[in-house]
Amino acid sequence: MSPTRTDQNPADHPNHPDRPELRKVMEEMVESGFTGVTLRVHDERGAWVAGAGVSKLGESAKPPTNGHVRIGSNTKTFTATVVLQLVAEGRIGLDTPADDHLPEFGLDRKITVRMLLQHTSGVFNFTGEYYEDGTVVAGIPATTAGREWVDNRFKTYRPEELVRLALSKPARFEPGTDWSYSNTNYVLARLLIEKVTGRSFAEEMRRLILEPLGLSGTAVPDTDPEIPEPHTHAYYRYEEDGRQETVDVTRQNPSWISTGGDMISTTRDLHTFISALAGGRLLPAPLLAEMCTPHPKVGYGLGVFVQDTGDGGTVITHNGGMAGHAALMYSTPDGSRTLTAALNYVDDAALSMATAFHQATQRLVKEVFGGPQAP
Repeated sequence: MSPTRTDQNPADHPNHPDRPELRKVMEEMVESGFTGVTLRVHDERGAWVAGAGVSKLGESAKPPTNGHVRIGSNTKTFTATVVLQLVAEGRIGLDTPADDHLPEFGLDRKITVRMLLQHTSGVFNFTGEYYEDGTVVAGIPATTAGREWVDNRFKTYRPEELVRLALSKPARFEPGTDWSYSNTNYVLARLLIEKVTGRSFAEEMRRLILEPLGLSGTAVPDTDPEIPEPHTHAYYRYEEDGRQETVDVTRQNPSWISTGGDMISTTRDLHTFISALAGGRLLPAPLLAEMCTPHPKVGYGLGVFVQDTGDGGTVITHNGGMAGHAALMYSTPDGSRTLTAALNYVDDAALSMATAFHQATQRLVKEVFGGPQAP
């Protein structure tokens, strides 16, 4: 993790005209309940960076220009890219059974590496499954929410433990017959990377992505509860004895989510990464095309969503939330225009910010990429 203050880069203070329409969206996001927002846009007009709200509840300081944030499921895009780079190196076959590399789990032989990356394996989601009829099947205790999550936020989970819990539950469907988002797929991808390389996930991430791109603000924390300065504060709210309790959960052991969403980054690093990825600087063209081929049910490729902007355009994207922190990452298919953002907020078991989050992302996509406005 980089301890340096990465929010003082002169490139983050460009001289081109302000963007009042984006400032307005950010202010409305704060009014809707977000504690703080930092937004970064890179396009033909250069770089534009701004923030709104506050870094910490009860204080007046704005979010740092390029502060560190837990990026949640954006971790999946990094992880999928490493897997595909290993495919390019001839270390992994995209359509070979995952069981070939991870025989200790007794995975269904029909589950391929591709199915893990596209969420078509059918493997139970260790953070809990939500079925169309409203049925909920709980996952690990850390994700049952409420005070239990707060009290256990420094517990260490090993990735094998998360996988074995998931495999103790019934599969959601036969491999390859449907689509369902499962964090377990990406923990299996992590273990796959470690098995075929003989090195840790963090080491491979540094070798293949972080060092080549100079992503000094990006880290794989594993079990480390710290987040480098500068950063905003993340919060979690729960009810006990009729009272609302709000706890600062900025420090937490992210091993409960592992490569489902544990990485830390900055808006600048996310821009550099997604621009390089979409622009063809990390993967051979055929593998990038595979990555960006969407599943017909939800538009998910291999670690990225392929989203229609509503006016004939397309963006390559992944967003992620992580207990009071969230990050947005969007790019045009050629990497020439990007939108990245860091958010901090008060999370809760009811996911109270989910609607505001969805509406805000639609507004931002419309303003930056010409997509449809949320109803």
